[in-house]
Parts: sequence; structure tokens; C-alpha cells
Amino acid sequence: MQQILFEVPIKGPWHLGPLGEVPGFGFGIALLFWCLIGVYSLRREWLTQGGFNSEFKQTLSFVLAIALGIVLLPRFSPVASVPIYGYGAMLVIGTLLSGWTAASRSHLVGVDSKFSWDLTIWLVLVGVLGSRLFYLIQYRERVFGNCDGLLDCLKAAINLTEGGLVLYGGLILGTFTYFVSCRMRGLDPVDYGDAVVPAVFIGEACGRIGCLLNGCCYGDPCSLPWGISFPHASVPWSALVQRGFLLPTADATFPLHPTQIYSSINALVLAAVTAAYYKYRAGNGSVLAVAIMGYAVSRSCIEVLRGDELGQFGTGLTISQLVSIGVFCAGAALAWWSWRRSGGRLPSQVSAAT
Repeated sequence: MQQILFEVPIKGPWHLGPLGEVPGFGFGIALLFWCLIGVYSLRREWLTQGGFNSEFKQTLSFVLAIALGIVLLPRFSPVASVPIYGYGAMLVIGTLLSGWTAASRSHLVGVDSKFSWDLTIWLVLVGVLGSRLFYLIQYRERVFGNCDGLLDCLKAAINLTEGGLVLYGGLILGTFTYFVSCRMRGLDPVDYGDAVVPAVFIGEACGRIGCLLNGCCYGDPCSLPWGISFPHASVPWSALVQRGFLLPTADATFPLHPTQIYSSINALVLAAVTAAYYKYRAGNGSVLAVAIMGYAVSRSCIEVLRGDELGQFGTGLTISQLVSIGVFCAGAALAWWSWRRSGGRLPSQVSAAT
């Protein structure tokens, strides 16, 4: 576990080992890399848009604005360095890989890759918001229990360093945003979703590694060789001490199931399955149905090994397991609708019949 991967100097030089000390921001490495990215983006925009039109002007303005910010940042920055958190870094990596996956598969339904990139950014932003809101509602007593006044509540609401995202919240709000965006663009959300749903699981696979680095979403005690112990003052350590399962003098937790890694592997498997199943789908929506039902079942199974959530409403089931029941039913309904709409035949059967 490593919440902070490294710190990026803002006002001082960057130490690059054998290369010595090199300016980072201002007229330094950051500006050089941004200029290279800007030239590539502007060239691509020029070729795709066919000249100096309004979209090219917008891209140029954005590139110049960021470049100006990089130059002026050391002069006006209130801090000397910025910590790079593991969870945030994996969120950025997940966004890029998810966006690339969606953009590369959007041609399957004749959709512009640029729309897929724009939609990815919006879904990530909305997903984080929805995941945080779900967490605040589910763990409101834990988050706001020691708050005095509105300011403390606001600080607690946006403090993600102690963990605090529930994926189902992001999926629920993200689904609503997805359907609205597709309708505004005039796209069939089910048809488009069949093509790009692997991108969702690619993003989750990266996000779960971020959970591992942050220490959240930890598992129950594990006696297997791959059990993971989290260090003193980490999120699992603090939670186990608070529950009385660990002494405050302990240097680390006892070995726990790496449920974050389980979830990441599960997401990669679902990404591969949905990508492979696309060409064999029974009809529009069947890939989404497989994705929804597969995630609901696998998430419920992994929840059995999770140690950060307890049973709710006297059922012995966690909130995520209870939500999974509804999600699975929704996926089953979509599968039934897709099967009925396609006449109950796979594409290969339709081709043979004709």
C-alpha cells in the first residue's frame, strides 16, 4: 500500500539522477511535454477538421491556456510540491485506457471516436461524484460523526484520503448520464453500449489497483500465501483498531484477502468476455446483459471476502450484495428483451437460415 507515490516539485528543480537537476515547471520539462502533445493534437485536429475552423480554434486556445498556466505556476503556486496519490494516478490511467478502449471500439457501431472520449471524461467525473454520494449516505455516521459545524461536514465530505467511494453509486449515476448523452447525440444507447462496455471494466480494473494503493475495500483475514498486511495508520489498520480486532500498538494488520486484486482480475475477465461475446450476441443489448449479470454475480461473491462492509437490515448481506440482486434482475430482463427481439436466434443461426 502506498497512498502517496511521489511528490512533484512545483517551485524547485526535478532531480533526474544522472541528468542532474532540470527545471520542471515554468520553462521546463512540463512545458516541453505539453508542447509536444499540443503539436500532435493540433495537427490531428487540422487533418480531421480540414482547416482553421471553430473546433481547431478551441483546441488551440486550450493548448495555449495550459501552456501559459505551466509557465506561471511556479510564480503563483502557494505550495512547493504536489503529492501524487496512488488512487488518483490509477484513476487517470484508468480513464485513459477506458477512453482508448471505447474509442477503438466505437467504429463497430459507426460512432465517432471523439464522442467516446468526451463521454468517458463525463462518465468518470459523474462516476466519482455518484460513488462518493453513495458512500456518504451509506456511512454517514462514520463520516460526519465527529463533525462540528457545516465547514467540518464539507471537509469530511470531500476527504478521499481515508477511502470513500462505492462503485455502485457511480454506476447508477453514470448510467443515467450515459443514456442522456446518447439520446442527445441521437444514438441507440443499447447498441452503442454493447460495443463499448468492455471499456467500463478496463477502467474498474485500474481503479481497484488504486483501492489497493489507498488501502480501502480491504478483505477479511486470509491464511493463504498471498494475504496482504497493511502498515500502521493505514485505512485497514485504523478500521481494525477501531473495531477492536487489532491492538493500537500493532505495526501492521494481520494478513487480509487482497480483494482489490480479486476485483481487478474479475474486471479484466469481464472485459475479455464481453469483448469476445460481441460478435456472437443474440441481439442488441445481449452483451450489456451479460456484463450486468456477470458483474452482479461476481461482485456478490467477492463481497463475501470483503472485511470493510457489514450486513445490513438484518439480512447478513452487504449493501452492495443487496444492490446486486436488483442489478442482476435488470440484466436478466434486458437479456430476455434482447432474446425476444432477435427472435431467439444467434447471428450464426440467422445466417444459416437465410
